[in-house]
Amino acid sequence: MVDRPFWRARIERAWAQAPIVWLAGVRRSGKTTLARAVAGPDAVFVNCDDPTSQRRVADPIRFFRENQSRIVVFDEIHQLGDPSLVLKIGADEFPALRILATGSSTLAASRKFRDTLTGRKRLVHLVPALLEELPAFGEATLDHRLLAGGLPQALMAAEPDVSFYREWMDSFFARDVQRLFGFRDMNRFNEVFEYVLRGSGGSFSVNGAATELGVARPTIESHLRALAITHAVTVVRPYHAGTRREIVKQPKVYGFDTGFVAFARGWESLRPDDRGPLWEHVVLEHLLAHLPDRTIATWRDKVDHEVDFVVAGARDQVDAIECKWSDRAFSPVNLHAFRAMHPQGRNFVVTPRSGPPLTRSIGGLEVTFTSPGTLPLVRPARSARA
Repeated sequence: MVDRPFWRARIERAWAQAPIVWLAGVRRSGKTTLARAVAGPDAVFVNCDDPTSQRRVADPIRFFRENQSRIVVFDEIHQLGDPSLVLKIGADEFPALRILATGSSTLAASRKFRDTLTGRKRLVHLVPALLEELPAFGEATLDHRLLAGGLPQALMAAEPDVSFYREWMDSFFARDVQRLFGFRDMNRFNEVFEYVLRGSGGSFSVNGAATELGVARPTIESHLRALAITHAVTVVRPYHAGTRREIVKQPKVYGFDTGFVAFARGWESLRPDDRGPLWEHVVLEHLLAHLPDRTIATWRDKVDHEVDFVVAGARDQVDAIECKWSDRAFSPVNLHAFRAMHPQGRNFVVTPRSGPPLTRSIGGLEVTFTSPGTLPLVRPARSARA
């Protein structure tokens, strides 16, 4: 069993704050394995995919009384008819209990969840394998992580297997999307999903997608919403001060995993220009994992100056993050444009470099070159204007 201490610690901290931890993440991201490792052998484990287990928890009060344990795990809980009721009864009627629920969707964001469980839950979003976790997955190289992605099965395979990604997408629709949202046309949904993956990391236009795919705008909007709820994409919205020179509406949309981005683009190997766009995804996954309570935004002005990610801090402090495969690819032009409108904050260039962060003065700006693991984003959070 792969040891994932970062995620085990995240779950333990969440349990210290609330009785229910919702472990969300896409199918095959390792939620079940992680849940078993955290809960331990004495926990009650309920596989909610199993009809027998579904009948077992049909009467939640009776179920919890008959299963006196310190920890109960509900795996794939969104498959239950009324998952929020089961969780609410467990938290309210059995206060000594710790509950770990796994599922692909964001809790209370779909029609399956009629109770938000306010004050009773904490969310932990499991992303694909982080760079710091690669040694636990058989010493996978960074190139292999970029091309194959970070789902454990794909990461631990010797070579990317095209059939894995296609089967995953079909299973994702049948077992998650269709059951949660009631969509019927798998081909149409996958067409939209693959369109998003091919353009992953770029600005996303609903009207543009509707025109290119020949479908109605509401279809694009509903499918994109479902993808975001199930963590299959991350929508990164613009940061702005409300000036006319800044893009304020059009977000960037990222696929959840570099392996699926490469699959959708038909990449069987990596060319030099492929690594940079995939590296940007890896940095975003690191930010999502390590800054779960922060808003990750992007920035662009109307003359195409762009900063990959920005993270707002206290008062008018906002950190700017550029993702580069190589230090030599960095130019300060975009940061200069950003700092002309948002002068307070730190500037980072995140690369696969090894060693401690290195700060340089470039064009009058203090810029820190760092790897994801040494990115020092620790300032107090505030809501980004996104």
